[in-house]
Amino acid sequence: MLDEITTIRRRFTRHGTLDECIDEAFTALSGLGYDALVYDYTPIPYDLDGAIMIPSMLKLRNIDDDMRDYWCDRGYFRIDPVQIVAARSSTPFAWSYNKAIDTEIGALLDETTEPVARYLRERDLTSGVTIPIHMPRGGYATVTGIRLGADEMVDRDAGTIARFSLLAHVFHDTAYALYDRSALSPLVPSLTERERECLRHSAHGLSAKEISRVIGRSIPTVVMHLTAAARKLGARNRTQAVVRAAHFRLLDN
Repeated sequence: MLDEITTIRRRFTRHGTLDECIDEAFTALSGLGYDALVYDYTPIPYDLDGAIMIPSMLKLRNIDDDMRDYWCDRGYFRIDPVQIVAARSSTPFAWSYNKAIDTEIGALLDETTEPVARYLRERDLTSGVTIPIHMPRGGYATVTGIRLGADEMVDRDAGTIARFSLLAHVFHDTAYALYDRSALSPLVPSLTERERECLRHSAHGLSAKEISRVIGRSIPTVVMHLTAAARKLGARNRTQAVVRAAHFRLLDN
């Protein structure tokens, strides 16, 4: 097993960019019989209302680029049955948008998710395998292999899925080191460094007066930063602003 992991890792570490690494993953998946690849990542799986977050990064191979518009800009990602299952599981799973086939997403194929199913059916992207990857600090990625035009079949071969899972985890481990800042940042309102600093101190229980002493600014200036941060986060008060900022990891150094 260790030798296999080392061999796979070498395939990816020889590349210096994320896109080259993804191209290598797609080549490897093609060898397992998959025709297309979807790779996405978000630092935070859910928003404050419990809805799936739009990914900060979505990479596609052999799939029309308009999927990015539908999944990210139009919000299909939030109602994608595959993503709903993957967000709450760490187990690889096969799926199909053919309702006659019993898979993990079957119970989610309803009127709410029909726009997603329709898009995928129209493009013959109806069957595949997804590997959920949940990271220690809450980051979340999926690596999905799709077989084009495979509406009547689902890949349930345990050996193939196991090889895919190993490949996906080693790939993601290497690819993650190549992420740029935008990929690592959740798609939430941006706070200035001073606003984040004031919220961090507030999270530790400091009053505006105490924060002003720590950062060397006037009390009105501190209040201004805290108020601006709360407004951007849609918070009703300072406490809620701290909670929301912490949820979205905006207080991380």
